[in-house]
Amino acid sequence: MDRAERIAFTKSTEKLVLPRDVGKLYQRAEMLGRLPNSLQKWIVRKGAGDNPFIGFVVEPYCSFLSYEIADPAAAKAQLPSDYQLAPTAIFESTSPRYAGIIAAFSVHTSVFWGIRVELYLIAENTRTGMLSWVICDYESDTISYDPGQGFSGSSTSHAVVTTTFDGDLVVDVAGSTSSNRIAMIADLNAASVQRLDQRLWVEGNLSVDYGGRLLEEESVPFGLIFDPGEMKQAMQIPLGAVDVEANTFGQGILADEPFEACCFPYAQHFLTTSYPLPTPITNAAGLEQAVEDYNAREH
Repeated sequence: MDRAERIAFTKSTEKLVLPRDVGKLYQRAEMLGRLPNSLQKWIVRKGAGDNPFIGFVVEPYCSFLSYEIADPAAAKAQLPSDYQLAPTAIFESTSPRYAGIIAAFSVHTSVFWGIRVELYLIAENTRTGMLSWVICDYESDTISYDPGQGFSGSSTSHAVVTTTFDGDLVVDVAGSTSSNRIAMIADLNAASVQRLDQRLWVEGNLSVDYGGRLLEEESVPFGLIFDPGEMKQAMQIPLGAVDVEANTFGQGILADEPFEACCFPYAQHFLTTSYPLPTPITNAAGLEQAVEDYNAREH
């Protein structure tokens, strides 16, 4: 994909995000959360109209901590029935192992704007053979939607994902009604740019699903559309430069300490859908074609 195509796609995804529309949606989503889940699903499907895509922009300094799974049986119980745990690693240079990954990021999208922490179990879809990110839990300071729970408002007592002028990445997010909390300080000055494992970051983001308390058996895996070049490399943070002050996400399933830490120092631009929809894309070539097709449609 050349520079002009990349910039055109970046602009297109950003143009889909209108602050005035996001603001209007917040109160409406909280009201919809009081409706039966089946009716919520119908409203979301109808609301997509002729263009189901929404812009999904992850702000710079999105961070990931990868933990080895300490209790595989407990982890497997969190997955949908057609998934099995699969060894993986964030970076090419790391030996794969069964893993749960915690992501903390600021995001602006066509439907919500704020901070999220998500817990994923990395698994393989036994029907498709695709490596998948299975979202099993999350906290957010803004509205959310998932097939298992429907619409919900803010779930956090506080949410901080930021950086300091001298290079510290600061994360402190806690649930208001749950015991979920992640608090971390990482020195980005100690980080170096390293190649990412392509199966996890490209294939995995083409097969995203829900598990744990978010599980809804009728839900289908969905994929993001993005320039695969965005997943070529990221900042690897030495574990000695990472101070995890507290983490209760995945408690009883994950090891006490992470084995990898990662940060993306640039914004990431995705197209996705407001409701999980299957995608025929299975590899980087399909992604590049989808980006080209979207650019052609928009111009």
